[in-house]
Amino acid sequence: MKLIGNVELENLQKIKSGKVREMFLLDSSLLIVTTDRISAFDYILPSLIPYKGILLNQISVFWFNYLSDIIENHLIETDFDKFPAQLKKFRDILKNRSVVVKKANIYPIECVVRGYITGSAWQEYNESGKIGDFAMPSGLKFADRLPEPIFTPTTKEVSGHDIAITINKAKKIFGTDVIEFIHDKSLKLYKKASEYALKKGIIIADTKFEFGNADDKIILADEVLTPDSSRFWFLDEYIPGEQQRSMDKQFVRDYLLNSSWDRNSIPPELPQEIIKKTSERYVLAYEKITGKKFSRF
Repeated sequence: MKLIGNVELENLQKIKSGKVREMFLLDSSLLIVTTDRISAFDYILPSLIPYKGILLNQISVFWFNYLSDIIENHLIETDFDKFPAQLKKFRDILKNRSVVVKKANIYPIECVVRGYITGSAWQEYNESGKIGDFAMPSGLKFADRLPEPIFTPTTKEVSGHDIAITINKAKKIFGTDVIEFIHDKSLKLYKKASEYALKKGIIIADTKFEFGNADDKIILADEVLTPDSSRFWFLDEYIPGEQQRSMDKQFVRDYLLNSSWDRNSIPPELPQEIIKKTSERYVLAYEKITGKKFSRF
């Protein structure tokens, strides 16, 4: 099995290289390739995670299709055998880890939805009793379920940490109509997905969505409800007030937090055991969400 880090495709223009995804220009559309890279604390780690790109891509495709009744998305083609002829020679790189999508102007805002209190929200709650715009009940425990899912947008920074913003500030930046639309859609997407996931034994503690404008219509884009963009907890092990075992990249963050790395310098290689266990968590997330057995080819 070939691990995919940097991707270069002969005679195709790469227009963006993100932390995990590479984007190439086609004639009237875009090709997105999901690599096996993993990031943490705003750094791309030097280690690659086996199968990660394939798993992330396939999980996103599942959710895009499952949630398509709520909002249109950017997918044009997900089956490599139906890709444009010019891509056929890149089969070994592209199959199962790439999609052809619509060109869209992406709104530079992370649409974060939280159903449980954890991460930065837990810190904010302890300091102010609030999460974003929302005053929370007193006495919440770490990892408690919130009374209702909440929308807590952040800026989308090119480098460094995204910055939390109020909904009113988001409206001033992007316009009231745009923010009210993506606010409504984000909550509906989260609620439908989280209800489905619970039936599969997964708690989606929080997640983030991205939206873009294509042909004067707001659509869902980027990735959806993957272990990179969400916190997935085991429903049968869930205990409010305790650190939850996860099937997402929090496992890698926790390892790095307990390592000697200062998070302000070039990150270290991950130990093989951490790489293996991370890959296993992504496989488990894929299998639970899609109901399919992952074939390690």
